[in-house]
Amino acid sequence: MTRSTRKLLDKSFSSLGVFSILFMAGSLVVILAPIVVRGAGAVAFRATAEHRRMMLEQFGAGDRAEVEAETAAVLAERKPLFDMLAGFRIEMKSMPFKRKREFEGKLAELEGRIRELFGPLPGEPRPVLPRMRYGQTRWDRAKVKLEAVLFTETYDCSDPTKMGVLVRKPRAEEFEGTFVAALFPHLEAHAGEMLRPRFTIYWRFFTDVSRDAHFFGGIWPELLGTFYLTIGAIAFAVPVGVLSAVYFAEYAGQSIVNAVLRMLINTLAGVPSVVFGLFGLAFFINAVHLSESKSVLAGSLTLALLVLPTIIRASEEAIRAVPQTYKEAALSLGAGKGRAVATVILPAALPGILTGVIISMGRAAGETAPIIFTAAVSVGDPLGILETLSQPTPALSWNVYNLSTEHQKLDELRHVQYGMVLALVAVVLILNMAAIILRARISRKLKG
Repeated sequence: MTRSTRKLLDKSFSSLGVFSILFMAGSLVVILAPIVVRGAGAVAFRATAEHRRMMLEQFGAGDRAEVEAETAAVLAERKPLFDMLAGFRIEMKSMPFKRKREFEGKLAELEGRIRELFGPLPGEPRPVLPRMRYGQTRWDRAKVKLEAVLFTETYDCSDPTKMGVLVRKPRAEEFEGTFVAALFPHLEAHAGEMLRPRFTIYWRFFTDVSRDAHFFGGIWPELLGTFYLTIGAIAFAVPVGVLSAVYFAEYAGQSIVNAVLRMLINTLAGVPSVVFGLFGLAFFINAVHLSESKSVLAGSLTLALLVLPTIIRASEEAIRAVPQTYKEAALSLGAGKGRAVATVILPAALPGILTGVIISMGRAAGETAPIIFTAAVSVGDPLGILETLSQPTPALSWNVYNLSTEHQKLDELRHVQYGMVLALVAVVLILNMAAIILRARISRKLKG
């Protein structure tokens, strides 16, 4: 091969490497940008007066005198609206029976839409569920509910050859000529005064517990549960994985037994994660009885088994990468094989071992299937350290899945879903950064 050909190939490979890096960076931006933007909406948004009242009553946050004064002011703004509804009910009493029955259903639907926007109507009992006790706490959702009050949606299916066409009609047309007809332009003109949206930075989203299945509050139990499961999995997996790697790299021969063990470890790395979850349920909970039901301990051990092959392979490669002269020098000075491994080889291989730990932490934090059967619940309080031995916990990965697929008010909690995803990404980055910094410090010490 000529020199010009080698230079051309070198430049080609260099260009391909740069392109690959740029492509990966662009892919990350495309994936993470929507998560960051929409996840930030869980923390920074335009909060209504209902949000400030909810925070005071549910979490004791805010100035009581200020919130009570604001609540009184918005109730005064809403009073004409409620007076129109009350006046229309009086008007209905004098209507013919058929017309009265027609308006009863329309009024019931209208009042239901107004309850979704502002909460219970005056004189109604205080609902038990917080989601029914307050109106819309976020201005973006309030505008959606406002549209539902002002307009009705039906589908025109008159043409059997086409799909139904969505038709939006002003709801005011249904009440034309009645006492309540003036409600709709009044509401459209004064919705801002009735809800008083104000830009808010809600940092307590990360430290508050949820209320009413994540309708209100934050994600602190999910954050703490994810941290417990991840650290627990690494705490169990790293000692076993490193000891196994030491055995394979320094003590195992070329026997059939060792070849079978290696094959089993490689096979274990390809087993679907849901199988680990079922194994954890069958073994740790039903057979060994580590806990009466789901627990953080059972989930951590299951995740430890999941990441164990990665740690073993990464640690073994790191140990084999240590120069043989290190071991020979230790043995020549009189150290035994075990002492040489513990004091010379493992410290030198530690940066490579930590690389496997970093990869494993990210996987353990983001897994859902193994903890569904062993550790995760949809809602719960933050756990203390000792409670992790016997109690289940909410976790970010499971709750993101749960909110996205099973929650009855899916569209109203999109900001919580994206906030959880953003928090999960942040947790993985923080844990990885901590491990990377530790690895860099150890590498500097080893280099002198």
